Amino acid sequence: MQNITSIAGLKNAIQLLEVEQGLKGQLLKEQLYLTYESLKPVNLLRNTLKEISSSPYLIDNITGAGMGLLSGFLSKKIFVGASGNLIRKLIGSILQFGVTNIVAQNSEIIKSVGQALLQHFFRKKEMNSNSRVR
Repeated sequence: MQNITSIAGLKNAIQLLEVEQGLKGQLLKEQLYLTYESLKPVNLLRNTLKEISSSPYLIDNITGAGMGLLSGFLSKKIFVGASGNLIRKLIGSILQFGVTNIVAQNSEIIKSVGQALLQHFFRKKEMNSNSRVR
């Protein structure tokens, strides 16, 4: 900064500093308001859900775990059925645990195989419907 030698220069510098202080104060108030709004519980929850839904890795993990739980539950229900046998229920629980872990760990492979099978079946249907039209 330059040395001020006159009263007019001093007044001018003071005015410039006051304007600068006012602008910085206004920016600080706006930033404080934005921070206050972002820390509201509703906004925290909304932002967290938005981040969760936009994360493909997390969504893949959740779907894999869901597929594992569902397949384990279904395998136990199929194996045990309406049986009241204690040993059968115990084996069913072990089967459920095993199937759940296997499916959850290999969910990507299972998804790709399922998609390939669906595409194969739909392609056959389209071919059959196209050949009948001719």
